[in-house]
Amino acid sequence: MEMHQQRVYVVDDDQGMLESTVWLLESVGLQAVPFTSGQAFLDSCSEDIPACVLLDIRMPGMGGLAVQDALRERGSQLPVIFVSAHADVPIVVRAFRAGAVDFIEKPYNEQLLLDSVQRALRQRARPAAAGPQASEVQQRLDQLTPRERDVLLPLVQGRSNREIAEQLGISVKTVDLYRSRVMKRMQADSLPALVGMCIGVGLVEPFTLQPR
Repeated sequence: MEMHQQRVYVVDDDQGMLESTVWLLESVGLQAVPFTSGQAFLDSCSEDIPACVLLDIRMPGMGGLAVQDALRERGSQLPVIFVSAHADVPIVVRAFRAGAVDFIEKPYNEQLLLDSVQRALRQRARPAAAGPQASEVQQRLDQLTPRERDVLLPLVQGRSNREIAEQLGISVKTVDLYRSRVMKRMQADSLPALVGMCIGVGLVEPFTLQPR
């Protein structure tokens, strides 16, 4: 499959962010198709060629989660990557539960974004071979100490460090330490990445959360 045949839909109402993301994708030979609204994207997107979607969460009118819901109702197979400055756990969990393949926080690391896009395009081309390796995530979970696991569970459920400290009867500083160790052991570079791993292995119970 030739690189120039691969398309990335970029949906973001921030014109500056939209232009910089399009430039980044085009710099590595990808075809970037920009949209400043979710509805404009839905009216124009096609699944005739391998593609994925970079989708902002908060936009005027139809937000990213609503766009994702509309794609699901259509039976769309387009992989969705959320890129947002608003990455609180309820939003992240809802996005992953609805089938998002990744959730990247703004301002994003360019290489991490490109790596995520390439994984999504491979998933679109070979769905059966795609998806997170649950066995690897489980191995990382098994390496956590009991106390690290005590911190992990409320962390991916959206509890703040202070709430976790009160729940476990330890100081906030100690929670910070354990949180850092959990992120390192799980090889998670962000909280959304950690939440995605836990959802992938069924550690987070199914529940419906609305964006704040």
